[in-house]
Amino acid sequence: MSPPALQCSHRKRVPSDCLIRDCRRSGQREHFAPFLSIMKTKKPLLPLLSMGLGLSLWTVAAASFADEGMWLYSDPPRAQLKERYDFEATPEWLEHLQKSSVRFNSGGSGSFISEDGLILSNHHVGADTLQKVSTEGKDYLKIGFQAKSLAEEIKAPDLELNVLMSIEDVTARVNAAVKPGASDEESFKQRRAVMADIEKESKDQTGERSDVVTLYQGGRYHLYRFKRYTDVRVVFAPEQQAAFFGGDPDNFEYPRYDLDVCFFRAYENGQPARIKNYLRWSKTGTKDGDLVFVSGHPGRTSRLFTMPELDYVRDTQMPRALQRLFRMEVNLLSYSGRSQENARRAKEDLFGVQNSRKARNGGLAGLLDPELMGKKAAEEKALREKIGAREDLRDALAAYDRIAAAQKVIAENARAYSMLEGGAAFDSELFGIARTLLRAGEERPKLNGERLREFAEAGRESLELALFSEKPIYNDLEELLLTDSLTYLAEQMGFSSPLAQKVLAGKSPAARATELVTGSKMHDVAFRKKLYEGGQAAVDAADDPMIALARSVDGEARAVRKIMEAQGEAKQQSHAQIAKARFAIEGTSNYPDATFTLRLAFGPVKGYEEGGKQIPAHTTFAGLYERSNDHQNQAPFDLPKIWLEAKPRIDLATPFNFVCTADIIGGNSGSPVVDRKGEFVGIIFDGNIQSLVLDFAYTETRARAVSVDCRGIVEALGKVYGADGLVTELMTGHRGN
Repeated sequence: MSPPALQCSHRKRVPSDCLIRDCRRSGQREHFAPFLSIMKTKKPLLPLLSMGLGLSLWTVAAASFADEGMWLYSDPPRAQLKERYDFEATPEWLEHLQKSSVRFNSGGSGSFISEDGLILSNHHVGADTLQKVSTEGKDYLKIGFQAKSLAEEIKAPDLELNVLMSIEDVTARVNAAVKPGASDEESFKQRRAVMADIEKESKDQTGERSDVVTLYQGGRYHLYRFKRYTDVRVVFAPEQQAAFFGGDPDNFEYPRYDLDVCFFRAYENGQPARIKNYLRWSKTGTKDGDLVFVSGHPGRTSRLFTMPELDYVRDTQMPRALQRLFRMEVNLLSYSGRSQENARRAKEDLFGVQNSRKARNGGLAGLLDPELMGKKAAEEKALREKIGAREDLRDALAAYDRIAAAQKVIAENARAYSMLEGGAAFDSELFGIARTLLRAGEERPKLNGERLREFAEAGRESLELALFSEKPIYNDLEELLLTDSLTYLAEQMGFSSPLAQKVLAGKSPAARATELVTGSKMHDVAFRKKLYEGGQAAVDAADDPMIALARSVDGEARAVRKIMEAQGEAKQQSHAQIAKARFAIEGTSNYPDATFTLRLAFGPVKGYEEGGKQIPAHTTFAGLYERSNDHQNQAPFDLPKIWLEAKPRIDLATPFNFVCTADIIGGNSGSPVVDRKGEFVGIIFDGNIQSLVLDFAYTETRARAVSVDCRGIVEALGKVYGADGLVTELMTGHRGN
C-alpha cells in the first residue's frame, strides 16, 4: 500500500469510492473503504485505495491509443512525444512543470502562476475552503470573493498544499524487508514498518513531507518528497453560479461555459511565498490541433483489474455506493429546502453527493457495456495464454486464482468494513474526530513502524492540521446525517443485530444521534488538543459520548480492517507477480495506475462527433449568453447580475472553455494545461460524459478533458469583476506595487 500520510478521520461526506467529477476528493489515506468512508468528491476524491476495488495500483500495458497515459515524471513518455509530435521533453522543461504543480490535501490539483505565491485551482476544489470561511451573513461559496489587497486575503483554516520536489526509488529496500515465507498479515506489517521508517528518516533529514508510494502494484516503490505550504489564503473566487453554470444538467457534458477557477496565495513567514518555478501565462491560448500537456494528481484508476475484481465493482460495489448516494442526496435536499441557512451549510456536501452520483452512474454504465467487458476479458485471456506459453513465467498464472480468492474474502467482509472502519454507520464529523483521538492515544506510543499507517510520524503534521481545524461544525446537520447513517446501520445489519443494539443503546436512531451530538465536546478545538497531548490516559478519562461510541466499536473495526489489509496484501503480491510477467512479455515502457501522485498527460486540442454532429473544441462567451437566453435565464442557466451588466463590455468571441484528448481522472481537477513552451493555456475542471469510463479503459474517440481557457479567465476577471490587479499579476508573473 502506498498512501502518503493522511488526514484525520473527520472528513467530507461522500462514499469513498465515489470519485468526484473529473477530480474527486483526494488526500490519500490508508483506509481502504470499499464504498464507505465519507468524503466529498467533486473535488477530487481522496484516493482512498478501495479494498473492494482490489487495491489496484498496478501497471498499465503500453498505451494502445495515441494519447493514453498518466505518466510518471521519473519516467516520462519522451519517445512517444518525439515520435508522435516531434516534441522534446527536456529535463529542464519537466522539472519546471513538476515544481510549478501543486497538490491540494482537500483533493485536486493546482499550479503556481506568479513569483509571489499566486496559485490557481478550480472553484470546486476551493469550495471546501470557501465553505469553511463563510458565515451566515457572508456565503462566499455563493456570492464569490475578491481580495483587493494582501490584507484582505482570507486564511484557510486547514488547507495544506504540496509541491513535489524529488523522487527516489526505494524498491530494493522495501522488498528486502518482506521476509520469504511470511504470511499475508506478516508481510503487510513488514512492508508497513519499512515504509514508515523510510518516510521518517527522509522527513528528519530533509524537513520535507515524505511519502513512500506504491507503483505497478508493488513492482516499484518510490519515495516522494514534498514542500508543504500550510499558510494559504483565498484571493478570488467567482459566484458558484458562474463557476458551475448549467448545474447538474450540464455536469459532465460539453459544450460547457464555466468559470471554474479559484485563486489562492501561499505564504511563508507571514509574507507571500517567493516562487522560482511558476507558469507563465499564455497571451495566445490554443487552437484546434495544438499539443497540450496536463500536469496533475489523478486519484485512482482501475484499468487492469482482473475480471473477478471488475465483476465485484459492477455487481456489488457500484450499486451499494449508488444506493448510499441516492439516500444522502434526498436527505441533504430535504434539509436544504427548509431555509437559506440550511442550504448554505449543506451546499458543498450536496454538490459533492450529486456530482458523485452522476459520475458513478456513468462508470457503472461502462461496466455494463458488453463490448467493454468483453474486451477486458479477451485481453486478460490473451495475457494468461502468453504467460502460460513461457515456462519461466508460468508460476504467475496462480496469481489470478489468488486474486479471485482474496476478492471473495473481501466481498464477504465488505459490508462490516463499510459500517465499522469506513464509517458508513457514523456519518459525523464529531465521530471522526473522536475516533482519531481515541486511536491516536493508542497508536502514538507504539514504534513508528507498528502504528496504523495514518498515525505514522512522517504524516503527523498533516494529521494535526486537520484534527485541530477551526472549521465550523453544525449540530443540526450533524444530527440529520448521523440519524440517517444510524438508520442505515440498522437496515443493513439488522435492527436486532448485536452491533446495532450496541450502537443505538436502546434508543431510536434520531434520539441516539441527538444524544451523541449534543453531549459531545468534540466541537472544542482546545479540548481536542488537551486529549491529543494527554495521550491515552486523557482520552480514557474523557467523559464524551462520541469517544465512548468510537471505543465500543473499535475492536470490531480494527478486526475487520486487519482482514481487509491482509487480503489487500495478497492481491498486491499477486498483481506484482502478474506485472513482472507482463514486463517480461511487453517491456516496461508503460505507466502505472493513478495513485494521487503527480503525473503528466498529453494530447491535442480536439473536438469530437456526437449524434452525427461535430462538437467544436472551443466554446465562447457568445455561447454562454445564448445558452442562458435559450433557458430564459432560469436556474441553473441563470447568470449573476454582474454578468448580465458586463455583457456590452465583453468580447463575445473570446474562447471560454475547450477540450483535449489528455488522459485524466479524479484528482486532476485544477491541473494546469500548458503548451509546448510550458505556458499556462487552461485549467482542467471536468470530463465529458464519455470520459466517465476512463477509470477502467481509455478511449480518445469521444472522451475529452474539459478546461477553462486562459483567455476566458482574463476576459472575465477584467471585464466582469474589475480585478485588474489580478490580471496584471497573471500577465506579468508578479504583483504590482
